[in-house]
Amino acid sequence: MPEVIFAGPEGRLEGRYHPQKERDAPIAIILHPHPQFGGTMNNKVVYNLHYAFHNLGFTVLRFNFRGVGRSQGEYDQGIGELSDAASALDYLQSMNQNAKHCWVAGFSFGAWIGMQLLMRRPEITGFVSVSPPANMYDFSFLAPCPSSGLIINGTADRVAPPKDTVGLVNKLHEQKGITITHEQVEGADHFFSNEDAHMKPMIETVSGYVKRRLGEGTR
Repeated sequence: MPEVIFAGPEGRLEGRYHPQKERDAPIAIILHPHPQFGGTMNNKVVYNLHYAFHNLGFTVLRFNFRGVGRSQGEYDQGIGELSDAASALDYLQSMNQNAKHCWVAGFSFGAWIGMQLLMRRPEITGFVSVSPPANMYDFSFLAPCPSSGLIINGTADRVAPPKDTVGLVNKLHEQKGITITHEQVEGADHFFSNEDAHMKPMIETVSGYVKRRLGEGTR
């Protein structure tokens, strides 16, 4: 899988780009957790999401936000990171101009950034938010949420408590024209640390959801 360097708002951004042979393959961008708490594109959840999408036939890009790894710049409270995500999507689209579908998936802080990107980019047809930190960040910008998607979290998440995630989902359920699917992995912590009991079921749920949506061809 080629390592790529592409232009971001504050200089170079480092990523991993995983193309398909088909020219009109769907595309997906994967966003990592908080840069100041050890989040990188090689985080286990991010890595597994990347391969889940690629195995479903997507051309996939994951990358390091500014100030992480070899990406230039420094942490910018989510504002700059949203610009980084937009630049990454621009890069991915420039390489795949015939893509029929465009998805964004994010984990934790990356889920918050991904939902904001969704609001700014009408071409995004679906999203996956893993362990969205609804207790730490304001998600009220999702009014209305422009696309259907999957929100998934663990029932034993102490970083982003399930009750806050349920509150976010309930708010989104009130909106017309989209469908928010909410799944919980029983006993899983924020990071789905137990590979067999929690990580694999989470990834299987994501894969099943995305596969079904691709089959329906709906927003």
